[in-house]
Amino acid sequence: MTDSIAQLTIIQPDDWHIHLRDDQALATTVAHAATSFNRVICMPNLVPPVKTTTDAQAYRTRIMQHLQACDIPAERKATFDPRMTLYMTDHTSAQDIEEAVKSGIVQAVKLYPAGATTNSADGVTNINALADVFGAMEKYQLPLLLHGEVTQDHVDIFDREKRFLDEVLVQIIAKFPALKIVLEHITTSDAADFVLAQGNNIAATITPQHMMLNRNHMLLGGIKPHLYCLPILKRESHQKVLLDVATSGSPKFFLGTDSAPHPTDKKETACGCAGCYSSPTALALYATAFDSVGKIDKLEGFTSRFGAQFYGLPLNTDTVTLLKSPMQIPTSYPYFDGSTLTPLMAGETLPWSIKA
Repeated sequence: MTDSIAQLTIIQPDDWHIHLRDDQALATTVAHAATSFNRVICMPNLVPPVKTTTDAQAYRTRIMQHLQACDIPAERKATFDPRMTLYMTDHTSAQDIEEAVKSGIVQAVKLYPAGATTNSADGVTNINALADVFGAMEKYQLPLLLHGEVTQDHVDIFDREKRFLDEVLVQIIAKFPALKIVLEHITTSDAADFVLAQGNNIAATITPQHMMLNRNHMLLGGIKPHLYCLPILKRESHQKVLLDVATSGSPKFFLGTDSAPHPTDKKETACGCAGCYSSPTALALYATAFDSVGKIDKLEGFTSRFGAQFYGLPLNTDTVTLLKSPMQIPTSYPYFDGSTLTPLMAGETLPWSIKA
């Protein structure tokens, strides 16, 4: 509910798309995620990827071990629930899907077109060869999460999402009309319109960066490496549509930060590390975006209701309070081996903060 113009209490949010990485990285990323969210859907593009239920169970165990070592409130440890995903490959089978469903911890299957983003070399090269897998997912109502870009070298990077909709996704939906699908981290008005035109089994997540920023922010006055992510930021016209649909109250759109940690020194080199790190400040970022268009009253649905409803999960029972009080985003966070993480919009001051 809205307590006043300066305060907003909402159901504790979930993050339906996050990268925690693995091993030493978990000491930082798990603490940040568990402080901000109850449930998180953990991306499987590790090295090596999380391809089987056994892999997913082992990964979740490592996450929970780091959770217990975190210096965060006990109540956050008690409610934090990492939900696992399988990394779809050309060799994923219908049996893999059945085992995932029976496990109770695998929430979805992630499809990366090979070469689309970080650690996607093992991704799918032939969608048509996976009919049995999609059929099993449709049968068990296990959602398919899509990194929606084609990857052919000749396709312009700013057109890859639309080409994926037109050339790949329409085929999947035509053959498997009841399959639950999340088009993740959408970046274009084309994707927003596409999702709106589909049935209730098709939804999308939107990141804070794609809602608040566009390619001018990344490129004008010099390239900003910490704003480089995939799918890449698009035109301002696309950004405005994403903000519009996110704040519309449509249950087809919900929170997915795509928070993706890369050490600062790796982001600021020619390696081209793609990803924005937003996990610890994401809720304040989203609040700022919603309030910028006078739609702060729509925040709870987007952050805390619509994702759970799509996945068929109960709403969280705890709450979080936001304050209309300035908060400066840290310039960096300590990371492992003496490195740092530079967060999205580092050093900038937001008008909203989280009440301790």
